[in-house]
Amino acid sequence: MVKRILHLMFFFAPAAFIADRMGADPGLVFLLAALGLIPLADLIGEATEHLAEHTGPRIGGLLNATLGNAAELIITIFAINAGLLELVKASITGSILGNLLLILGLSIFMGGLKNGIQTFDRRTVSLNATLVLLAIIALAIPSLFDSAFVEAIGRDTNGDTAALVMADRNEGEEPSVTEEAETDAETEVVVPEASEAAVPLDSEGASSTAELRFSESVAVVMIVLYALSIWYSLRSGGGPHNHGSPVEGAWSVRRSVILLLAATAGTAFMSEVLVGAVEHVTESLGLTEFFLGIIIIPLVGNVAEHLVAVETAYKNKMELSLAVSFGSSLQIALFVAPVLVFIALLFGERLLLVFTTFELIALFGAGLVAAFIALDGESNWLEGAMLLAIYLIVGLAFFFLPAVA
Repeated sequence: MVKRILHLMFFFAPAAFIADRMGADPGLVFLLAALGLIPLADLIGEATEHLAEHTGPRIGGLLNATLGNAAELIITIFAINAGLLELVKASITGSILGNLLLILGLSIFMGGLKNGIQTFDRRTVSLNATLVLLAIIALAIPSLFDSAFVEAIGRDTNGDTAALVMADRNEGEEPSVTEEAETDAETEVVVPEASEAAVPLDSEGASSTAELRFSESVAVVMIVLYALSIWYSLRSGGGPHNHGSPVEGAWSVRRSVILLLAATAGTAFMSEVLVGAVEHVTESLGLTEFFLGIIIIPLVGNVAEHLVAVETAYKNKMELSLAVSFGSSLQIALFVAPVLVFIALLFGERLLLVFTTFELIALFGAGLVAAFIALDGESNWLEGAMLLAIYLIVGLAFFFLPAVA
C-alpha cells in the first residue's frame, strides 16, 4: 500500500518542472518539488537495497551506510550552492530530531497499539543509542569552542583597551577635565571595536581561520568514527548499519544501477527547483529559513525511510525499526554533517558546525529520552506518544522562534 502511494507520487516531479518553467507561484512550485522528492528518495533507497543483494553483506552494508541519506545530502548541497547555510545547518539538527523523536515515537506508538508491549535486544540498541549520544556530543563541541573563542577575543581586546587607557593616564600627574573627556572619547571609540571583534564567528565576514580549521578537524574525526562504526557493524553484524532485510524479487545489477542513477539525477533536479523557491516561500508564507531547514527539509528527504521504520514496527519487528531510526541519526551526525563542511569549501562557503543553544538542548534531550526508552529492552505505545509530544513541542518552539539575524 505504501509503495503504491509512493509510485503515484512520481507525478509531482514533472508537475514541479512544468510549474517552475511556467513561472507559477513559488509556494506551489516548492510544494510540488517537495512532494516529487519523496518518491525519488525512496527509489534511491530501494535501488541501493537491491544492488546490495548482489554485492554481499559487507559491501551491501557499506552501500546502505553511505547512500542511506543521499537525497538529503543532495538537497543540502544545492542549498550550500545557493548560500543558504542557515537552512543547511538547521536540516542537520532537524534530521536527528526527526529520527529520534518523530519517527522513533511514531514507530513505537503504532507498533504498541497493534502488538502491545514489544521487546528487542538491549545490547544492540544500547550500542546504537550510545553512538548517537557520542555523535551529538561531537556536534556540540564546535559550538562550545565558538562561545569560548568569542569570549577569549572579547576578553583580550578589552584588556588591551584598558591597558592603553591606563598608560595614557599614567603619562600625566593630574589629567585635566578636557584630557579626561578626550580619554573617555577615545575609550568610547575603541570599545565598540572590541565588541565588533566579538561578533559570533559564523556570521558573514567574521569567521575566523581558527574556527574553520577546528570545524574541519572535528569533521575528520567524526568521519573516522563513522568509518569505525561501519567496520564494527560489518564485522559483528550488530551495529547500526545492519538494518536491512532480504529483498523479495531482487532487481538485476543493471536495473539497480540505472534506476539509482536516474533517481539521483531526478533528486538533483528537484532539489534545484526546491531550493530556488525557498526565498520566495519564506517571504510569502512568513516562514523562516531556519524552520524550513529544521522541519520541512528533513521530512522531504527522509519520509520514505521513515515509513519503512513505522511499517516494520507495525509488523512487530521493533529491533529493525530502532536500527533504522538510530542508524539514520548516526549517519546524519557523523557522515552527512562533516562531509558538508568540506563540500561547502568547494563552493567558497564556510560551514561551521556551530548550532544555537536551543538546538543543542533539543538534541541532547532527544538523545537522552530516546536512549532511556530504548535501554530497558521493551517499548509500549505510551512511550511513543511521549516522544511524539516532545517533537510537537520542539517543533512549535522552532516555528515561533524569530529569524536569526
